Amino acid sequence: MSPSITDVPGVLAGHAQDDTALTGCTVVLTPEGAVGAVDVRGGAPGTRETDLLSPVATVDVVHAVALCGGSAFGLAAATGVVQWLAERGIGFPTGVRPVPIVPAAVIFDLALGRADRFADAAMGYAACEAASANVREGCVGAGIGATVGKMRGMQYATKSGIGTWSERLTDGTTVGALVVCNAFGDVYDERSGRLLAGVRADNGALADAMALLRGAGPASPWTASSEGQNTTLAVVAIDARLTKAEATKVAQMAQDALARTIRPVHTPFDGDTVFVLATGRRASPGVLPLGAIAADVLARAIERSVTQAWSLGGVPGNVERGNENVPDP
Repeated sequence: MSPSITDVPGVLAGHAQDDTALTGCTVVLTPEGAVGAVDVRGGAPGTRETDLLSPVATVDVVHAVALCGGSAFGLAAATGVVQWLAERGIGFPTGVRPVPIVPAAVIFDLALGRADRFADAAMGYAACEAASANVREGCVGAGIGATVGKMRGMQYATKSGIGTWSERLTDGTTVGALVVCNAFGDVYDERSGRLLAGVRADNGALADAMALLRGAGPASPWTASSEGQNTTLAVVAIDARLTKAEATKVAQMAQDALARTIRPVHTPFDGDTVFVLATGRRASPGVLPLGAIAADVLARAIERSVTQAWSLGGVPGNVERGNENVPDP
């Protein structure tokens, strides 16, 4: 199997989705707890419990992160994750009962499939039930309705989905990442500079969003109605011991992966959000190497979110093939 976020000890991941509505939920579980942090960089985020991840907030242990489809409606999926954890006695000790801490973030996927169904509590619960060390990539979970390259509208976009990757440092520390890429911009292979997926020209060829922004292509119909309809959500997991402040800096550094692989990025139309979970099983090699390598690992996961995507008909497909990878909304 390819490297994945669950190569980090103490981390599990699971998906659930509605194959008709084309929306879903992906959960990253840390049942034994992990120090949590977040960096929100996009202009149109949809989130839950992110204020709790501030270095000055009291609670520092997170038990899961939920990535959900359905825009703001989809935040309800986190309730199912909380229920699943509560049934197992997992949560922050309050003196009365454990309270699970489950930050969540959503993508806008209502333009594909159906707009009247979205990730809900039952789907969040189901994603927990499905969680394991074996992580599927592509059009699954929160990625089933994800697309990239929407500068000319959905009919010229390209299918994307879930990607994951990991790397083990020479001292044994493991850094993993999982991402659902639903970006307004295009996705590039950082190392080769090759355009992997994004906005299409009339003939189905990749059009290059940055060229369109410079006025070198067909008119771009983005409007204020595009706001909040795009987002890249990521979870970075590390088995090192970090404080919340240190984990926050790692999240900030990891966010650079988006700028290295997605163009344009952090737009007014995107809600780009990166979570960090530090399980604390081993000594930390330091924030500098962890943050730098986290950005590399997340960049690979973003690339895989499009190279591992397939057409919604279920047939594996090359993301460069054409607009057939994105059904008409």
